[in-house]
Amino acid sequence: MSRRVGEKDISGCAISGIFNRKGLRFSGEAIIKSIALMRERSNGLGGGFAAYGIYPQHSDAYACHIFYDHLKAREDVEHFFNKHFCITLAEEIPTRKLKAIGRPPLIWRYFIQADRQRLERSNLTEDEYVVQCVMRINAQYKGAFIASCGKNMGVFKGVAYPEEIGEFFRLEDYQAYLWTAHGRFPTNTPGWWGGAHPFTLLDWSIVHNGEISSYGANKRFLEMYGYQCSLMTDTEVITYLFDLLVRKKKLPMNLVVKALAAPLWSEIEQMEEKEAGQFKAIRAIYGSALLNGPFSIILGHRNGFLALNDRIKLRPLVVAEEQDVIYVASEESAIREVCPQPARLYFPRGGEAVIGELEGRSQ
Repeated sequence: MSRRVGEKDISGCAISGIFNRKGLRFSGEAIIKSIALMRERSNGLGGGFAAYGIYPQHSDAYACHIFYDHLKAREDVEHFFNKHFCITLAEEIPTRKLKAIGRPPLIWRYFIQADRQRLERSNLTEDEYVVQCVMRINAQYKGAFIASCGKNMGVFKGVAYPEEIGEFFRLEDYQAYLWTAHGRFPTNTPGWWGGAHPFTLLDWSIVHNGEISSYGANKRFLEMYGYQCSLMTDTEVITYLFDLLVRKKKLPMNLVVKALAAPLWSEIEQMEEKEAGQFKAIRAIYGSALLNGPFSIILGHRNGFLALNDRIKLRPLVVAEEQDVIYVASEESAIREVCPQPARLYFPRGGEAVIGELEGRSQ
């Protein structure tokens, strides 16, 4: 899991997502095929997948996927877990040997629930209790990194091309109703297992193509609310901003989008008075949450997904629909690779969110 240090191999980033609105689950083969088509947008320094609905038999527990550099790190984290949680199952995540992946970390998963007495004394919700424990481990426990900690979901990522990561983690053996994928070109951080996308918190996951120039302002804003941005990457702050605005501030997704990818002031001044007033209020209250710079993202969560471009669409994003399935990708070809003739295909405008929700459920 150690960080790679070296010169950058200039390339690009690729993102892809497949979502079944009825919650019907399907294997990881299609998402691997989709992201593999965009191999030239990556450089082998990071690939990964988020999968939702893969652990129905443990749906009430938080599924923690963890990378360890060594056995001592595992012992330390398990000691912490045994003090703060009830562990219903702990096991090594199944993988297969690949020439492309020479020295992977130790990769384990734990299904946990908060210790009732400690939770009651903390005066926290169980979600917040888990968040604080995860941030403590990722910031303070050397040689350990929690890659995901949501319920009935998991992240599978590492240093390789995404199709190699999919084969390594045997994703054809998993069934999910939402898959997202990423092929990475590290922009400001070296390639290492924890630094690959997706980035997560609870059941939020983000895959991201682009660069957030407002990282410093976003990071300081989040730290005011107790978030520890320990990974030094812009994608981490995007994940935490959604957690803050939706889970903590209870904002609906349509308002969160207006905070993160707000129209230009010149556009706001041309709006009707009521609409302009709403945008001005959001900019005044959540101005430090505004994401500047080129980006396209796919946010996964337990109830569906959200895809979003920056306000002037400096990164590509394509959407297609076929019956109950929604496809999102950096390139149209990546969608047609798994859905040759979609019923509908379109290119969202900059700042225009594409929201997919499970039938009967909303965030």
